Amino acid sequence: MSLAEQLDTVTDEAAGTVDRHATTQTFESTDPATGAVVGVFPVHDAAAVGETVERARTASRAWSDLGYDGRRQRLSAYRGYLARRMHELADLVHRENGKPHADAILEITLAIDHLAWAGAHARRTLGPRKVSAGLLAANHAAYLEYQPLGVIGVIGPWNYPVFTPMGSIAYALAAGNTVVVKPSEFTPAIGAWLAAAWRAAVPDAPDALQVVTGFGDTGAALCRAGVDKVAFTGSAPTGKKVMAACAENLVPVLMELGGKDAMIVDDDADVAAAADAAVWGAMSNAGQTCIGIERVYATSAVYDRFVAEVTAQVRALRPGSDDEATYGPMTMPSQIDVVRRHVSEATAAGARAVTGGTDDDAFPAEGYVRPTVLLDVPDDAAAIREETFGPTLTITEVRDAEEALERTNATSYGLAGAVYTKSKARGLDLARRMRSGMTSVNSVLTFASVPALPFGGVGDSGFGRIHGEDGLKEFTRAKAITRQRVPLPVNLMSFGRPAKAADALARVMGLVHGRHR
Repeated sequence: MSLAEQLDTVTDEAAGTVDRHATTQTFESTDPATGAVVGVFPVHDAAAVGETVERARTASRAWSDLGYDGRRQRLSAYRGYLARRMHELADLVHRENGKPHADAILEITLAIDHLAWAGAHARRTLGPRKVSAGLLAANHAAYLEYQPLGVIGVIGPWNYPVFTPMGSIAYALAAGNTVVVKPSEFTPAIGAWLAAAWRAAVPDAPDALQVVTGFGDTGAALCRAGVDKVAFTGSAPTGKKVMAACAENLVPVLMELGGKDAMIVDDDADVAAAADAAVWGAMSNAGQTCIGIERVYATSAVYDRFVAEVTAQVRALRPGSDDEATYGPMTMPSQIDVVRRHVSEATAAGARAVTGGTDDDAFPAEGYVRPTVLLDVPDDAAAIREETFGPTLTITEVRDAEEALERTNATSYGLAGAVYTKSKARGLDLARRMRSGMTSVNSVLTFASVPALPFGGVGDSGFGRIHGEDGLKEFTRAKAITRQRVPLPVNLMSFGRPAKAADALARVMGLVHGRHR
Protein backbone atom coordinates (compact mmCIF):
# COMPACT_ATOMS: atom_id res chain seq x y z
CA MET A 1 0.00 0.00 0.00
CA SER A 2 1.39 3.42 -0.94
CA LEU A 3 1.86 6.18 1.63
CA ALA A 4 -1.04 8.11 0.09
CA GLU A 5 -3.29 5.06 0.44
CA GLN A 6 -2.12 4.57 4.03
CA LEU A 7 -2.95 8.18 4.85
CA ASP A 8 -6.39 7.75 3.29
CA THR A 9 -6.88 4.69 5.48
CA VAL A 10 -5.97 6.38 8.76
CA THR A 11 -8.07 9.41 7.79
CA ASP A 12 -11.07 7.18 7.19
CA GLU A 13 -10.48 5.31 10.44
CA ALA A 14 -10.22 8.55 12.40
CA ALA A 15 -13.45 9.73 10.83
CA GLY A 16 -15.09 6.45 11.78
CA THR A 17 -13.86 6.43 15.36
CA VAL A 18 -17.29 7.56 16.50
CA ASP A 19 -20.11 6.37 14.30
CA ARG A 20 -23.20 8.09 15.63
CA HIS A 21 -21.94 11.39 16.93
CA ALA A 22 -18.99 12.39 14.75
CA THR A 23 -19.68 15.89 13.47
CA THR A 24 -19.55 16.85 9.81
CA GLN A 25 -16.97 19.53 10.62
CA THR A 26 -13.47 18.62 9.46
CA PHE A 27 -10.00 20.13 9.35
CA GLU A 28 -6.91 19.58 7.26
CA SER A 29 -3.47 18.50 8.37
CA THR A 30 -0.75 19.90 6.13
CA ASP A 31 2.92 19.34 5.45
CA PRO A 32 4.74 22.26 7.15
CA ALA A 33 7.41 22.23 4.41
CA THR A 34 5.15 22.35 1.37
CA GLY A 35 1.65 23.12 2.60
CA ALA A 36 0.37 19.96 0.91
CA VAL A 37 -2.61 18.33 2.59
CA VAL A 38 -1.61 15.23 4.55
CA GLY A 39 -5.14 14.27 5.57
CA VAL A 40 -8.61 15.50 6.45
CA PHE A 41 -9.89 14.70 9.94
CA PRO A 42 -13.13 15.11 11.86
CA VAL A 43 -13.55 17.62 14.65
CA HIS A 44 -14.99 15.35 17.32
CA ASP A 45 -17.50 17.18 19.49
CA ALA A 46 -18.37 16.52 23.14
CA ALA A 47 -20.90 13.80 22.26
CA ALA A 48 -18.40 12.01 20.04
CA VAL A 49 -15.68 12.22 22.66
CA GLY A 50 -18.10 10.99 25.32
CA GLU A 51 -19.05 7.96 23.27
CA THR A 52 -15.38 7.13 22.68
CA VAL A 53 -14.67 7.30 26.40
CA GLU A 54 -17.67 5.07 27.12
CA ARG A 55 -16.33 2.46 24.72
CA ALA A 56 -13.00 2.68 26.50
CA ARG A 57 -14.83 2.27 29.82
CA THR A 58 -16.57 -0.85 28.56
CA ALA A 59 -13.27 -2.25 27.34
CA SER A 60 -11.38 -1.44 30.53
CA ARG A 61 -12.65 -4.42 32.55
CA ALA A 62 -11.59 -6.95 29.93
CA TRP A 63 -8.24 -5.20 29.45
CA SER A 64 -7.56 -5.17 33.19
CA ASP A 65 -8.65 -8.82 33.52
CA LEU A 66 -5.98 -9.87 31.02
CA GLY A 67 -3.47 -9.48 33.83
CA TYR A 68 0.15 -8.48 33.52
CA ASP A 69 1.15 -11.35 31.25
CA GLY A 70 -1.79 -10.88 28.89
CA ARG A 71 -1.18 -7.17 28.58
CA ARG A 72 2.53 -7.72 28.10
CA GLN A 73 1.86 -10.08 25.19
CA ARG A 74 -0.37 -7.54 23.48
CA LEU A 75 2.02 -4.66 24.08
CA SER A 76 4.72 -6.85 22.56
CA ALA A 77 2.56 -7.41 19.49
CA TYR A 78 2.04 -3.67 19.21
CA ARG A 79 5.72 -2.78 19.44
CA GLY A 80 6.51 -5.51 16.93
CA TYR A 81 4.01 -3.97 14.53
CA LEU A 82 5.61 -0.54 15.01
CA ALA A 83 9.10 -1.95 14.57
CA ARG A 84 8.20 -3.67 11.31
CA ARG A 85 6.60 -0.52 9.93
CA MET A 86 9.08 1.96 11.33
CA HIS A 87 9.96 3.52 7.97
CA GLU A 88 6.29 3.84 7.05
CA LEU A 89 5.58 5.72 10.26
CA ALA A 90 8.76 7.78 9.90
CA ASP A 91 7.65 8.88 6.43
CA LEU A 92 4.39 10.08 7.92
CA VAL A 93 6.18 11.90 10.75
CA HIS A 94 8.44 13.58 8.17
CA ARG A 95 5.45 14.72 6.15
CA GLU A 96 3.21 15.90 8.96
CA ASN A 97 5.72 17.11 11.57
CA GLY A 98 8.53 18.12 9.20
CA LYS A 99 11.51 16.55 10.96
CA PRO A 100 14.06 14.60 8.90
CA HIS A 101 13.36 10.92 8.32
CA ALA A 102 16.41 9.88 10.37
CA ASP A 103 15.25 11.91 13.38
CA ALA A 104 11.81 10.37 13.07
CA ILE A 105 13.40 6.91 13.16
CA LEU A 106 15.20 7.86 16.38
CA GLU A 107 11.95 9.08 17.94
CA ILE A 108 10.08 5.90 17.02
CA THR A 109 12.92 3.72 18.30
CA LEU A 110 12.71 5.40 21.70
CA ALA A 111 8.94 4.86 21.80
CA ILE A 112 9.33 1.16 21.00
CA ASP A 113 11.94 0.76 23.75
CA HIS A 114 9.59 2.32 26.29
CA LEU A 115 6.77 0.01 25.19
CA ALA A 116 9.02 -2.97 25.85
CA TRP A 117 10.10 -1.71 29.28
CA ALA A 118 6.61 -0.87 30.48
CA GLY A 119 5.22 -4.27 29.58
CA ALA A 120 8.17 -6.12 31.10
CA HIS A 121 8.24 -4.24 34.42
CA ALA A 122 4.58 -3.67 35.24
CA ARG A 123 4.11 -6.78 37.38
CA ARG A 124 7.22 -6.24 39.51
CA THR A 125 6.40 -2.55 40.02
CA LEU A 126 2.65 -2.73 40.56
CA GLY A 127 1.83 -6.29 41.58
CA PRO A 128 0.64 -7.35 45.06
CA ARG A 129 3.30 -7.56 47.76
CA LYS A 130 3.49 -8.00 51.51
CA VAL A 131 4.85 -5.13 53.60
CA SER A 132 5.80 -4.89 57.23
CA ALA A 133 2.79 -4.41 59.49
CA GLY A 134 4.77 -2.69 62.25
CA LEU A 135 4.48 -3.00 66.01
CA LEU A 136 0.87 -1.95 66.59
CA ALA A 137 -0.47 -4.32 63.92
CA ALA A 138 2.01 -7.16 64.45
CA ASN A 139 -0.84 -9.68 64.42
CA HIS A 140 -1.90 -8.56 60.93
CA ALA A 141 -0.54 -9.24 57.48
CA ALA A 142 -0.25 -6.09 55.36
CA TYR A 143 -0.51 -5.99 51.57
CA LEU A 144 0.08 -3.30 48.96
CA GLU A 145 -0.85 -3.29 45.29
CA TYR A 146 -1.40 -0.72 42.56
CA GLN A 147 -4.70 -0.92 40.72
CA PRO A 148 -5.53 0.70 37.36
CA LEU A 149 -7.51 3.92 37.38
CA GLY A 150 -9.77 2.97 34.46
CA VAL A 151 -9.70 5.27 31.42
CA ILE A 152 -6.81 7.64 30.78
CA GLY A 153 -7.10 10.67 28.51
CA VAL A 154 -3.86 11.62 26.77
CA ILE A 155 -3.52 15.04 25.11
CA GLY A 156 -0.36 14.85 23.03
CA PRO A 157 2.01 17.40 21.47
CA TRP A 158 3.08 18.00 17.89
CA ASN A 159 6.85 18.23 18.36
CA TYR A 160 7.40 14.55 19.27
CA PRO A 161 4.06 13.07 18.21
CA VAL A 162 5.12 9.43 18.69
CA PHE A 163 7.57 9.36 21.56
CA THR A 164 5.93 11.82 23.94
CA PRO A 165 2.36 10.45 23.96
CA MET A 166 3.76 6.90 24.07
CA GLY A 167 5.31 7.83 27.41
CA SER A 168 1.77 7.95 28.76
CA ILE A 169 0.10 5.40 26.45
CA ALA A 170 2.56 2.55 27.06
CA TYR A 171 2.67 2.94 30.83
CA ALA A 172 -1.08 3.47 31.20
CA LEU A 173 -1.85 0.36 29.12
CA ALA A 174 0.75 -1.74 30.94
CA ALA A 175 -0.80 -0.69 34.25
CA GLY A 176 -4.19 -1.99 33.14
CA ASN A 177 -5.93 1.15 31.89
CA THR A 178 -7.55 1.85 28.54
CA VAL A 179 -6.54 5.05 26.74
CA VAL A 180 -8.19 7.74 24.61
CA VAL A 181 -5.67 9.96 22.81
CA LYS A 182 -6.30 13.43 21.46
CA PRO A 183 -3.28 14.25 19.24
CA SER A 184 -2.30 17.79 18.40
CA GLU A 185 -4.30 19.38 15.61
CA PHE A 186 -0.95 19.75 13.82
CA THR A 187 -0.26 15.99 13.83
CA PRO A 188 -3.62 14.14 13.78
CA ALA A 189 -2.55 11.68 11.07
CA ILE A 190 0.20 10.33 13.32
CA GLY A 191 -2.22 9.86 16.21
CA ALA A 192 -4.71 8.14 13.92
CA TRP A 193 -1.95 5.92 12.53
CA LEU A 194 -0.92 4.82 16.03
CA ALA A 195 -4.52 3.94 16.91
CA ALA A 196 -5.02 2.07 13.63
CA ALA A 197 -1.77 0.18 14.24
CA TRP A 198 -3.08 -0.87 17.66
CA ARG A 199 -6.27 -2.26 16.17
CA ALA A 200 -4.27 -4.18 13.58
CA ALA A 201 -1.78 -5.57 16.10
CA VAL A 202 -4.24 -6.26 18.94
CA PRO A 203 -7.55 -7.18 17.26
CA ASP A 204 -9.00 -8.76 20.41
CA ALA A 205 -8.81 -5.45 22.34
CA PRO A 206 -9.41 -2.75 19.71
CA ASP A 207 -10.98 -0.24 22.10
CA ALA A 208 -8.13 -0.32 24.61
CA LEU A 209 -6.47 2.47 22.59
CA GLN A 210 -8.61 4.96 20.66
CA VAL A 211 -8.16 8.40 19.15
CA VAL A 212 -10.26 11.55 18.86
CA THR A 213 -9.22 14.50 16.72
CA GLY A 214 -9.93 18.21 16.79
CA PHE A 215 -8.85 21.43 18.43
CA GLY A 216 -8.92 22.82 21.96
CA ASP A 217 -12.64 22.16 22.40
CA THR A 218 -12.08 18.47 21.69
CA GLY A 219 -9.36 18.37 24.34
CA ALA A 220 -11.62 20.15 26.81
CA ALA A 221 -14.39 17.66 26.05
CA LEU A 222 -11.99 14.81 26.82
CA CYS A 223 -11.24 16.40 30.20
CA ARG A 224 -14.98 16.49 30.97
CA ALA A 225 -15.94 13.12 29.46
CA GLY A 226 -15.51 11.03 32.59
CA VAL A 227 -11.92 9.91 32.17
CA ASP A 228 -10.10 8.93 35.36
CA LYS A 229 -6.95 10.94 34.68
CA VAL A 230 -5.59 13.26 31.99
CA ALA A 231 -1.96 13.28 30.88
CA PHE A 232 -1.18 16.53 29.08
CA THR A 233 1.95 17.65 27.25
CA GLY A 234 2.18 21.22 26.02
CA SER A 235 2.72 24.80 27.12
CA ALA A 236 2.16 26.07 30.65
CA PRO A 237 -0.71 28.43 29.63
CA THR A 238 -2.58 25.61 27.89
CA GLY A 239 -1.80 23.30 30.80
CA LYS A 240 -3.60 25.69 33.15
CA LYS A 241 -6.68 25.54 30.93
CA VAL A 242 -6.57 21.74 30.95
CA MET A 243 -6.27 21.73 34.74
CA ALA A 244 -9.23 24.09 35.06
CA ALA A 245 -11.41 21.83 32.89
CA CYS A 246 -10.35 18.74 34.83
CA ALA A 247 -10.94 20.46 38.17
CA GLU A 248 -14.67 20.68 37.44
CA ASN A 249 -14.96 16.94 38.14
CA LEU A 250 -11.83 16.51 40.30
CA VAL A 251 -10.08 14.61 37.52
CA PRO A 252 -6.38 14.25 38.43
CA VAL A 253 -3.83 15.48 35.92
CA LEU A 254 -0.26 14.83 34.86
CA MET A 255 1.38 17.96 33.45
CA GLU A 256 4.46 17.79 31.21
CA LEU A 257 4.97 21.42 30.28
CA GLY A 258 7.66 23.60 28.78
CA GLY A 259 11.25 24.26 29.72
CA LYS A 260 14.08 26.73 29.44
CA ASP A 261 16.81 24.19 29.86
CA ALA A 262 20.40 25.22 30.48
CA MET A 263 23.84 23.68 30.05
CA ILE A 264 26.73 24.43 32.38
CA VAL A 265 30.21 24.19 30.83
CA ASP A 266 32.82 24.03 33.59
CA ASP A 267 36.53 24.90 33.48
CA ASP A 268 37.66 21.34 32.77
CA ALA A 269 34.96 20.43 30.23
CA ASP A 270 35.66 18.77 26.91
CA VAL A 271 34.83 21.89 24.93
CA ALA A 272 34.37 20.19 21.57
CA ALA A 273 32.02 17.58 23.02
CA ALA A 274 30.08 20.21 24.97
CA ALA A 275 29.67 22.35 21.84
CA ASP A 276 28.50 19.38 19.79
CA ALA A 277 25.93 18.49 22.45
CA ALA A 278 24.75 22.08 22.83
CA VAL A 279 24.23 22.47 19.08
CA TRP A 280 22.29 19.20 18.88
CA GLY A 281 20.24 20.02 21.99
CA ALA A 282 19.42 23.50 20.70
CA MET A 283 18.92 22.95 16.98
CA SER A 284 17.65 19.41 16.40
CA ASN A 285 13.96 19.23 15.48
CA ALA A 286 14.29 22.95 14.64
CA GLY A 287 14.70 23.63 18.36
CA GLN A 288 11.18 22.36 19.02
CA THR A 289 12.19 20.21 21.99
CA CYS A 290 10.93 20.82 25.51
CA ILE A 291 14.11 19.28 26.96
CA GLY A 292 16.37 20.95 24.39
CA ILE A 293 19.16 23.30 25.42
CA GLU A 294 18.17 26.97 25.13
CA ARG A 295 20.76 28.55 27.44
CA VAL A 296 24.47 27.85 27.99
CA TYR A 297 26.54 29.21 30.87
CA ALA A 298 30.24 28.71 30.11
CA THR A 299 32.98 29.64 32.56
CA SER A 300 35.57 32.26 31.64
CA ALA A 301 38.20 29.56 31.26
CA VAL A 302 36.43 27.96 28.31
CA TYR A 303 34.01 30.63 27.04
CA ASP A 304 35.96 31.86 24.00
CA ARG A 305 36.83 28.35 22.82
CA PHE A 306 33.26 27.18 23.37
CA VAL A 307 31.76 30.08 21.40
CA ALA A 308 34.17 29.49 18.53
CA GLU A 309 33.37 25.77 18.42
CA VAL A 310 29.61 26.31 18.56
CA THR A 311 29.75 28.99 15.89
CA ALA A 312 31.71 26.77 13.52
CA GLN A 313 29.31 23.87 13.99
CA VAL A 314 26.16 25.97 13.67
CA ARG A 315 27.33 27.55 10.43
CA ALA A 316 27.41 24.07 8.90
CA LEU A 317 23.71 23.47 9.65
CA ARG A 318 21.02 23.92 7.03
CA PRO A 319 17.25 23.74 7.45
CA GLY A 320 15.22 22.13 4.70
CA SER A 321 12.98 19.22 3.74
CA ASP A 322 15.44 17.30 1.55
CA ASP A 323 17.50 14.32 2.66
CA GLU A 324 20.60 16.45 3.22
CA ALA A 325 18.90 19.00 5.48
CA THR A 326 19.97 19.16 9.12
CA TYR A 327 16.50 19.91 10.44
CA GLY A 328 13.08 20.69 9.06
CA PRO A 329 10.56 23.54 9.16
CA MET A 330 8.74 24.90 12.16
CA THR A 331 5.73 22.64 12.64
CA MET A 332 3.53 25.37 14.10
CA PRO A 333 3.82 28.52 11.94
CA SER A 334 3.00 30.93 14.77
CA GLN A 335 6.12 29.77 16.62
CA ILE A 336 8.22 31.62 14.06
CA ASP A 337 6.81 34.89 15.42
CA VAL A 338 7.96 33.90 18.92
CA VAL A 339 11.48 33.18 17.67
CA ARG A 340 11.62 36.44 15.75
CA ARG A 341 10.42 38.42 18.79
CA HIS A 342 12.91 36.83 21.17
CA VAL A 343 15.84 37.41 18.83
CA SER A 344 14.86 40.97 17.89
CA GLU A 345 14.27 42.00 21.52
CA ALA A 346 17.60 40.52 22.56
CA THR A 347 19.58 42.26 19.82
CA ALA A 348 17.79 45.53 20.53
CA ALA A 349 18.93 45.20 24.15
CA GLY A 350 22.56 44.76 23.13
CA ALA A 351 22.93 41.04 22.37
CA ARG A 352 25.11 39.94 19.45
CA ALA A 353 23.93 37.40 16.92
CA VAL A 354 27.02 35.51 15.74
CA THR A 355 24.86 33.32 13.49
CA GLY A 356 21.32 33.85 12.25
CA GLY A 357 19.61 36.95 13.56
CA THR A 358 16.55 38.91 12.52
CA ASP A 359 17.28 39.87 8.91
CA ASP A 360 15.61 38.20 5.96
CA ASP A 361 18.46 35.72 5.61
CA ALA A 362 17.62 34.35 9.06
CA PHE A 363 14.22 33.29 7.68
CA PRO A 364 15.24 31.88 4.29
CA ALA A 365 11.81 30.54 3.31
CA GLU A 366 8.32 30.33 4.69
CA GLY A 367 8.29 27.94 7.64
CA TYR A 368 12.06 27.87 8.15
CA VAL A 369 14.38 29.56 10.66
CA ARG A 370 18.16 29.57 10.38
CA PRO A 371 20.09 28.55 13.53
CA THR A 372 20.79 31.57 15.69
CA VAL A 373 23.45 31.93 18.40
CA LEU A 374 23.17 34.94 20.68
CA LEU A 375 25.87 36.35 22.98
CA ASP A 376 25.65 38.96 25.74
CA VAL A 377 21.89 38.54 26.18
CA PRO A 378 20.55 40.48 29.20
CA ASP A 379 19.11 38.34 31.97
CA ASP A 380 15.72 40.04 31.72
CA ALA A 381 15.36 39.38 27.97
CA ALA A 382 12.63 37.05 26.75
CA ALA A 383 15.33 34.92 25.09
CA ILE A 384 16.54 34.07 28.61
CA ARG A 385 13.26 34.07 30.55
CA GLU A 386 10.71 32.54 28.15
CA GLU A 387 10.65 29.28 26.23
CA THR A 388 11.69 30.10 22.66
CA PHE A 389 11.06 26.66 21.12
CA GLY A 390 13.07 27.39 18.01
CA PRO A 391 16.62 26.88 16.67
CA THR A 392 18.25 29.45 18.94
CA LEU A 393 20.90 29.32 21.65
CA THR A 394 22.12 31.93 24.11
CA ILE A 395 25.67 31.65 25.48
CA THR A 396 26.61 33.58 28.61
CA GLU A 397 30.07 33.94 30.17
CA VAL A 398 30.21 33.31 33.93
CA ARG A 399 32.93 33.44 36.55
CA ASP A 400 32.67 29.79 37.57
CA ALA A 401 30.27 26.84 37.75
CA GLU A 402 28.69 28.14 40.95
CA GLU A 403 27.61 31.32 39.20
CA ALA A 404 26.43 29.20 36.27
CA LEU A 405 24.29 27.09 38.60
CA GLU A 406 22.80 30.18 40.25
CA ARG A 407 21.82 31.65 36.90
CA THR A 408 20.61 28.29 35.61
CA ASN A 409 18.22 28.03 38.54
CA ALA A 410 16.96 31.62 38.19
CA THR A 411 13.91 30.59 36.17
CA SER A 412 10.33 29.59 36.80
CA TYR A 413 10.89 26.49 34.67
CA GLY A 414 12.58 23.33 35.87
CA LEU A 415 12.38 20.57 33.29
CA ALA A 416 15.89 19.39 32.41
CA GLY A 417 19.48 20.47 31.89
CA ALA A 418 23.06 19.38 31.32
CA VAL A 419 26.48 19.72 32.92
CA TYR A 420 29.86 19.32 31.22
CA THR A 421 32.89 18.59 33.40
CA LYS A 422 35.55 15.88 33.56
CA SER A 423 35.08 15.53 37.33
CA LYS A 424 32.57 12.82 38.18
CA ALA A 425 32.00 14.17 41.68
CA ARG A 426 31.64 17.75 40.45
CA GLY A 427 29.28 16.74 37.67
CA LEU A 428 26.97 14.77 39.94
CA ASP A 429 27.01 17.54 42.57
CA LEU A 430 26.01 20.21 40.04
CA ALA A 431 23.39 17.88 38.53
CA ARG A 432 21.79 17.26 41.93
CA ARG A 433 21.67 20.96 42.76
CA MET A 434 20.25 21.99 39.40
CA ARG A 435 16.56 22.82 39.89
CA SER A 436 15.22 20.42 37.30
CA GLY A 437 13.46 17.10 37.09
CA MET A 438 16.25 15.62 34.94
CA THR A 439 19.90 16.38 34.29
CA SER A 440 22.52 14.79 32.02
CA VAL A 441 26.23 14.92 32.79
CA ASN A 442 28.48 15.07 29.71
CA SER A 443 25.56 14.50 27.36
CA VAL A 444 22.17 16.00 26.54
CA LEU A 445 18.67 14.48 26.64
CA THR A 446 20.05 11.05 27.61
CA PHE A 447 17.62 10.58 30.50
CA ALA A 448 14.73 10.44 28.01
CA SER A 449 16.20 7.34 26.39
CA VAL A 450 16.48 5.41 29.68
CA PRO A 451 13.09 3.73 30.23
CA ALA A 452 13.77 3.09 33.92
CA LEU A 453 14.17 6.81 34.68
CA PRO A 454 11.17 9.06 35.41
CA PHE A 455 10.52 11.99 33.07
CA GLY A 456 9.04 15.26 34.29
CA GLY A 457 9.76 18.67 35.74
CA VAL A 458 9.15 21.12 38.57
CA GLY A 459 7.77 24.64 38.73
CA ASP A 460 6.25 25.89 35.48
CA SER A 461 7.51 22.72 33.80
CA GLY A 462 4.72 20.75 35.43
CA PHE A 463 4.33 17.85 37.82
CA GLY A 464 3.84 14.11 37.74
CA ARG A 465 6.07 11.65 35.95
CA ILE A 466 6.02 9.41 32.90
CA HIS A 467 8.52 6.59 32.23
CA GLY A 468 10.02 4.19 34.73
CA GLU A 469 8.39 2.82 37.86
CA ASP A 470 7.07 6.29 38.69
CA GLY A 471 5.42 6.41 35.27
CA LEU A 472 3.67 3.09 35.86
CA LYS A 473 2.47 4.17 39.30
CA GLU A 474 1.26 7.50 37.86
CA PHE A 475 -1.63 5.66 36.20
CA THR A 476 -2.69 3.63 39.23
CA ARG A 477 -4.16 3.99 42.70
CA ALA A 478 -2.34 2.48 45.65
CA LYS A 479 -4.51 -0.12 47.38
CA ALA A 480 -3.75 -1.04 51.02
CA ILE A 481 -5.12 -4.24 52.60
CA THR A 482 -4.63 -5.74 56.07
CA ARG A 483 -5.68 -9.21 57.21
CA GLN A 484 -5.78 -10.23 60.87
CA ARG A 485 -3.78 -13.44 61.31
CA VAL A 486 -4.45 -14.00 65.01
CA PRO A 487 -6.45 -11.96 67.56
CA LEU A 488 -4.59 -10.20 70.36
CA PRO A 489 -5.57 -10.78 73.99
CA VAL A 490 -6.38 -7.08 74.20
CA ASN A 491 -7.98 -5.30 71.25
CA LEU A 492 -6.87 -1.68 71.45
CA MET A 493 -9.35 -0.67 68.74
CA SER A 494 -12.41 -1.54 70.76
CA PHE A 495 -14.58 0.21 73.33
CA GLY A 496 -14.17 -2.95 75.38
CA ARG A 497 -10.45 -2.50 75.96
CA PRO A 498 -9.24 -2.42 79.61
CA ALA A 499 -8.95 0.99 81.22
CA LYS A 500 -5.20 0.68 81.71
CA ALA A 501 -4.45 -0.57 78.21
CA ALA A 502 -3.50 2.90 76.91
CA ASP A 503 -1.04 3.47 79.77
CA ALA A 504 0.56 0.10 79.10
CA LEU A 505 0.87 1.00 75.43
CA ALA A 506 2.52 4.31 76.33
CA ARG A 507 5.11 2.49 78.47
CA VAL A 508 5.92 0.12 75.61
CA MET A 509 6.32 3.02 73.19
CA GLY A 510 8.64 4.75 75.65
CA LEU A 511 10.81 1.66 75.94
CA VAL A 512 10.95 1.07 72.19
CA HIS A 513 11.16 4.62 70.83
CA GLY A 514 11.93 6.88 73.77
CA ARG A 515 15.64 6.24 74.05
CA HIS A 516 17.95 8.73 72.35
CA ARG A 517 20.31 7.07 69.89
